[in-house]
Amino acid sequence: MFSIEHEFDCTVITLVDEGGAHLREDVVISAFGDCVTLDQYDARTDSTAKITLSLAQLKDLAAALDLPEGVYARVASDPA
Repeated sequence: MFSIEHEFDCTVITLVDEGGAHLREDVVISAFGDCVTLDQYDARTDSTAKITLSLAQLKDLAAALDLPEGVYARVASDPA
């Protein structure tokens, strides 16, 4: 399950783990104009872990989800 909310300066997506016995804490993804952050609470440390991705890293991640194992580099396509 997930939710999408549009805030003043970003879009927030929350992913809720609805699986079996080994459930994880919610993941909150905030998309800003220049980066995307992922936050997840860690009960072991009683803190929230934050990962910040640049938009280029996010594009690489999106491309990687549909590719087989290997090493790749994205290149800009020719608009002509």
